[in-house]
Amino acid sequence: MLLLPHGYEGQGPEHSRRRLERFLQLGAEDNMQVASSRPRRRSSTALRRQVLRPWRKPLVVMAPKSLLRHPAAVSPLAELVEGGYRRVLPDPLFAGEGAPDPRAVERVLLCSGKIYYELDEARRRAARHDLAIVRLEQLYPLRREEVVRELERFPAHRQRFWVQEEPYNQGAWLYVWSTFAEWGLTAPPLRVIARARSASPATGSHASHALEQQQIIEAALDPRLDRSFETATR
Repeated sequence: MLLLPHGYEGQGPEHSRRRLERFLQLGAEDNMQVASSRPRRRSSTALRRQVLRPWRKPLVVMAPKSLLRHPAAVSPLAELVEGGYRRVLPDPLFAGEGAPDPRAVERVLLCSGKIYYELDEARRRAARHDLAIVRLEQLYPLRREEVVRELERFPAHRQRFWVQEEPYNQGAWLYVWSTFAEWGLTAPPLRVIARARSASPATGSHASHALEQQQIIEAALDPRLDRSFETATR
């Protein structure tokens, strides 16, 4: 198992250079597993699965440091010993009694890693019940039936966006987009909200980082957005 601290936290290129996209490019023929995890329960279930499986494959985990102390990423003790690992995580906002009606969802955001917590916080602050967030916990191998099962909970014609912190040409975007195209999940088309193309993994300015991160979150919540964030900022 390879645990790589990876996340956009304003600490500069050296802090965000784990090159998720390169591990996804290397993934083929089920030769490895690439995941994004940090909450205690999911980390522990991933470790147990890795040890108990009858076969051995490398597990690469992108784990943002900031989630070590994020209050929303803490798991109750019972969750550490119950349940199993889930490759695709449903939106908890639409679970349980009194939950909003999934049929009212206007756009579905797909993401992986710590960007979920920022999107969820902004959504709750704005009381946006027309917005669903689906997390891909394991990026490779990705199972079509698990992704489709979560997407089918919401109206099929709604907008779909992949949201990531990395620049357009980095991170998981191109891998996810090509995978959806291969599966025939092209209606509605999957668009992206990401930083503009960049040769560097991240900016060296904390102020620039904060502005870019704010723009990503605002674009994800903008009901008028029907194109890629990268294109919209040029």
